[in-house]
Amino acid sequence: MSDDGLAARQPRTYLFVPADRPERYAKARAAGADAVIVDLEDAVAPVAKPDARDALANALDGALDAAQDEAAPLIVRVNAAGTPWFDDDLALCRHPGVAAVMLPKADGIDAVCHAFENAFKDVLPIIESARGIEEVRAIARVPGVVRLAFGSIDLAVDLGIDCAPDGGEAELQPYRAQVVLASRLGGLAAPADGVSLAIDDAPRLRADAERSRRLGFGAKLCIHPKQIAVVQGVFAADPERIAWARRVCAAFAASGGAAVAVDGEMIDVPVVERARAVLRSAGLAS
Repeated sequence: MSDDGLAARQPRTYLFVPADRPERYAKARAAGADAVIVDLEDAVAPVAKPDARDALANALDGALDAAQDEAAPLIVRVNAAGTPWFDDDLALCRHPGVAAVMLPKADGIDAVCHAFENAFKDVLPIIESARGIEEVRAIARVPGVVRLAFGSIDLAVDLGIDCAPDGGEAELQPYRAQVVLASRLGGLAAPADGVSLAIDDAPRLRADAERSRRLGFGAKLCIHPKQIAVVQGVFAADPERIAWARRVCAAFAASGGAAVAVDGEMIDVPVVERARAVLRSAGLAS
């Protein structure tokens, strides 16, 4: 579980790179994302998975070893529990160059526990099925889980949801809320929202990221380096919001804890707690 400051230390952008494209690993880690996810699952055809795992192993033993302190942390999305590649993927994740395991199709605590106990690494479960939504609160409390991720595309398929073409995904809002709530109840950092397919449509991507932030997510998964700057801009601390939070906290402290007016609005304890959360999320003392 996290402490109150974990959100400030957690990545806000995660960039996927296919495991069977080792020539892209270093470039992905230098693209500006807070963390890079080498994908052994959806990005790799079944017949190519063993070779992709070997390519990642070779890279970890070479240019991408743990000595690269300045590079973005490397997370591995393994294949799901029950697949023939799962345990071999977890064995590879024991390498010191792997920072964490991303576990797809997280449907219950057994697979999550197995991943943590066999890889000896932090786990980021992806909630992307009806069963995953049902079990999400239990998953959030498993030791070793540091953050949840929301798999919007797979969840929509599993539930038979056909999202409207406007891209807003209002149909998935109840399920996003469940993941945010479970993260809070489990003491985790705010979860990472799923990918946006918009690569060259910056306004659409910005709208997606702003929706994620408003709903309580603290990060977003990215599928292309072009998306990083837009997403980071949305999740970056807003100077005006920080200034408001500082005014609120200062006025409340000066009042001795009594309700006080700031910017023409009455400020009481719940508002002060919100201001403190803004400061913590920006890595500032509250």
